[in-house]
Amino acid sequence: MLNSILASPRVSVLEQALSASSLRQKVISNNISNVNTPGFKKSEVVFEDFLQDAVDNGKLQMTKTNSQHLPLQGKGIPTPAVKVIDKTSFRTDGSNVDIDIEMANLSKNNIYYNAVVQQLSGYFTGIKSAIKEGRG
Repeated sequence: MLNSILASPRVSVLEQALSASSLRQKVISNNISNVNTPGFKKSEVVFEDFLQDAVDNGKLQMTKTNSQHLPLQGKGIPTPAVKVIDKTSFRTDGSNVDIDIEMANLSKNNIYYNAVVQQLSGYFTGIKSAIKEGRG
């Protein structure tokens, strides 16, 4: 029973979103720490684009809840990936890190992380309420 709750597609997507946010935090921190390193090329985490593509093209894994449902197709939830941005260089030292952009990305990632945690918390609060049969 617990496995079916934790294996829910919603939990899986939120779990990957938290993983992407955690990885993004590390990548942005690395970019910030190398802001003055000549020739350093920044990196970015790619997840939301992969997830949107999976949703748009029907690639998400679906759950068959009844043996009479039609066969399901899908490959599952994409995993986050790190992409190095090496084609641009707007500084004279060859680096492409802009501290203002990185700090804004850090704030944006913090908001994203908190939103995903709230969604996950709400899901488990609903499960808890159902277990208690709606009694406080």
